[in-house]
Amino acid sequence: TAMMVSLKREREAEVEDDDDEGRVAAKIGRGRVIEDRRSRHCPYLDTINRSVLDFDFEKLCSISLSHINVYACLICGKYFQGRGLKSHAYTHSVQFTHHVFLNLHTLKFYCLPDNYEIIDSSLEDITYVLKPTFTKLHISGLDKQGKLYRAYDGTTYLPGIVGLNNIKANDYANVVLQAFSNVPPLRNYFLEEENYRGIRRPPGDIMFLLVQRFGELMRKLWNPRNFKAHVSPHEMLQAVVLCSKKNFQITKQGDAVDFMTWFLNALHGALGGTKKKTCNITKAFQGSMRIFSKKLPHPDLTPEEKQALLVTEEYQEQMSESTFLFLTLDLPTAPLYKDEKEQLIIPQVPLFNILGKFNGNTEKEYKTYKENFLKRFQLTKLPPYLVFCIKRFTKNNFFVEKNPTIVNFPITNVDLREYLTEEAQLTEKNTTYDLVANVVHDGKPTEGAYRIHVLHHGTGKWYEMQDLQVTDILPQMITLSEAYIQIWKRQESDDDNDTNNHTGE
Repeated sequence: TAMMVSLKREREAEVEDDDDEGRVAAKIGRGRVIEDRRSRHCPYLDTINRSVLDFDFEKLCSISLSHINVYACLICGKYFQGRGLKSHAYTHSVQFTHHVFLNLHTLKFYCLPDNYEIIDSSLEDITYVLKPTFTKLHISGLDKQGKLYRAYDGTTYLPGIVGLNNIKANDYANVVLQAFSNVPPLRNYFLEEENYRGIRRPPGDIMFLLVQRFGELMRKLWNPRNFKAHVSPHEMLQAVVLCSKKNFQITKQGDAVDFMTWFLNALHGALGGTKKKTCNITKAFQGSMRIFSKKLPHPDLTPEEKQALLVTEEYQEQMSESTFLFLTLDLPTAPLYKDEKEQLIIPQVPLFNILGKFNGNTEKEYKTYKENFLKRFQLTKLPPYLVFCIKRFTKNNFFVEKNPTIVNFPITNVDLREYLTEEAQLTEKNTTYDLVANVVHDGKPTEGAYRIHVLHHGTGKWYEMQDLQVTDILPQMITLSEAYIQIWKRQESDDDNDTNNHTGE
């Protein structure tokens, strides 16, 4: 690319890339492209070491730290800049007799220091790992089969059920990325780059980087031809750090619900979504509710003063409509019961008890800095995928407390019809949901660890993922955990399924 080459010339004059100097694998003669005879007979292909190749990390030169014109050495796996006579890649090839390099941008292979392009179909598996691609046919069959694939390192894996590396303290983000990777309409949209490549963003807008990196991560997680059975989310998380202005870090534990909230809204905006304009995020997760809100008189007032205020307009119940991307479920205050052995008894609550918040009758008091309100909620529209956030943490000025209450829930057939308004009950056809992802927080509030349970649609089996560890799990074990985020899929009739599985939706 001319722009990148000119930038490189300005910043790194010492790097000579021969793309401009005519020393390329193809020579031009009389209007025809003549291929270098060595291109299809490179003697060094057997020196390539696929076991050291890892394209999950940032594409920058290991010496100059530049992103421009970076090549991967296919013998040691390191990244170097340029391939001209004074470049780092050229020097590396001479110094260590490593001869085969891959341009990480153009996906072309070169032999250095001889400097000719290598053309060989046996290298196609390497370019596919660097940049996996998916056809509509491939995508449409992802949830219909449970075939195990063998990675180059010999381990077997199910595409989509792949561990994510915990670089330092990013498991809070990993579980959210894993959860969204198992929401088919979202996954299908991001697996095909064509779906979002044409979205125009304002000049200088960095938020679209999130879309690109999330798409790349999806394709790596679902790649049936991986060299290893795990993926590092390094580039995705670097985009998160940059786009969140360092609110979310790789090196510092964060809160999965906070990250999910920010990530959903950031993706929605980057995909061109607004309050009125939908995108794939809102199509999958957005529902709506009615909020009934009533202002309360200040508690210090006398009963007479309170009574006088309650008849005024300001203190009458107001109704408003609102959309949501997830529902927050409040846990009852955990009682500190102890048994005979003086051990704390962990309280339990049925899911339907805490869903009562949305039945239109349950009132809850909300306090702001100046005023108090009584609110009640009722759902008016249910989304195809319903996200629950179970409020486990309460923050005050000094510390964060965690509520250890276990929520008892069935894995399938949760019917939410009773939480809809009467009008919505007539129009909403399907109101029954099955669990597809369950994020768990273990340990203390500020230093605990995250893991996730996901349903593999092709096999119908449940898997637990914690960083690089992937194990199968019995469904009845899932309900014993301290669930924090859940994703439920609406049961659809066969007609609806055909529509929802459309990759471009």
